[in-house]
Amino acid sequence: MRKRTVYSLLLMLALVVALIAVVWLRKEAPPEAARLLPESDAILYLNLKPLRAATHLDRTPVTRSPEYQQFVDATGIVPERDLDSVAFALHQMNNPNGPNGPVAYSEVFEGRFDGVRLTRYLASIASLQEQYAGHTIYTVLVEGRSLRIAQLGYDTIAASNMPTTEQIHAMLDRYRSAASPFSGSTLLAEHYRDVPMLSSAWAIGHVGLPFSEGGHISLFGMQLPLPEDATLVASLRYGPGALHLRIEQIAASEDAAARSTEALNSLLHLFLALQPKVAAQAESPDAAALRSFTESIQIEQHKDRAVLTAAVPLLVLKQLTTPDGADAAGQ
Repeated sequence: MRKRTVYSLLLMLALVVALIAVVWLRKEAPPEAARLLPESDAILYLNLKPLRAATHLDRTPVTRSPEYQQFVDATGIVPERDLDSVAFALHQMNNPNGPNGPVAYSEVFEGRFDGVRLTRYLASIASLQEQYAGHTIYTVLVEGRSLRIAQLGYDTIAASNMPTTEQIHAMLDRYRSAASPFSGSTLLAEHYRDVPMLSSAWAIGHVGLPFSEGGHISLFGMQLPLPEDATLVASLRYGPGALHLRIEQIAASEDAAARSTEALNSLLHLFLALQPKVAAQAESPDAAALRSFTESIQIEQHKDRAVLTAAVPLLVLKQLTTPDGADAAGQ
C-alpha cells in the first residue's frame, strides 16, 4: 500500500514537471505564425490584439479600394477586425531590378476566417491550382507577380510571392510540425532570444531591405548610417500610456558598434535641432505627443550593439493608425 502511494506521488510529480516544462517551452518559443515562415533574410511579426485594444482600429472607418472592397464582400474577412496576428518573411532578390523587384515576401495570417467563402473566392480568381501536402495552393497574379495562397487551417493562411513554389511548400511542411516549440527558421533560432519578452511587435534580420537605397537604409528621404544588410532586432512592448521601442544593431565588433552609435547620435541631434520651436502653450496634443516621443529617444552602445530606445505615446500610435487624419482621440 505504501509503495503504491509512493508510485502515485512520483507519477503526479512527473506529470507536474512535464506540464511546467511544456508551458515554459511554449512561452519561450516564437509565435506559431513566425515559426511557419520559411528561411529568409528578415522576419517581422505583429500581434494585432493589443493594437486593436489600444487604438480601436476595428472601429476606425477605412476607405477601401474597389479591389479591396470586392475581397471583403466575397470572403467576409475584415482584416482590421478579423486578423489576430501576422508574420512576414523578407527575401532579398538577387536581381533587384528584375521583374520581381528587390524584395519578395512570404506571409502567415492568423485570425477568424470563413473557409468556405475564402476557398470559393480564391478558386474564382486563381490562374492555377496545385495540390501539396493535403492542401490546395492557389496562384493569383498580382501586379505581374505570382502570389501563392493556401489555407493551412481554419484560422491560418499562408502566402508567398516568391518566383518559385519552394517557400509556400516549406510553410506547408512546417505546419505539420508547428506544435514543436523548436520548429522554425535559422533566423528565429539565432536571434529570437534577443527579442524582449512580452513584445507585441518585433522584427529580426535585415529588416532595412524594403527601405534600402544606394546600399543604405533610407527613411523619409533621410539616409541612415547603416548598411542595408545590417542585422537589426527591433521590438515594441506595451507599457502604461506608451509603447516601448527598442532597436538593436548587431555590429561586427565593439569598435563598429561605437562608430554606429556615434553616427546615429549625430543624426539624432541634427534632427532634433531642425524641429520647429513651438511654444508649449500653443502646441496641439498631437504635436506635444510627437515631441515627447522624439525627446525620449536615446542611443547607446552595449558592447557589440548600438541600441536605440524610445517611448511612443499611444496618441502617436492612434494617429498613425487613423486614416485621412480622422480624430483618433474620439475613436
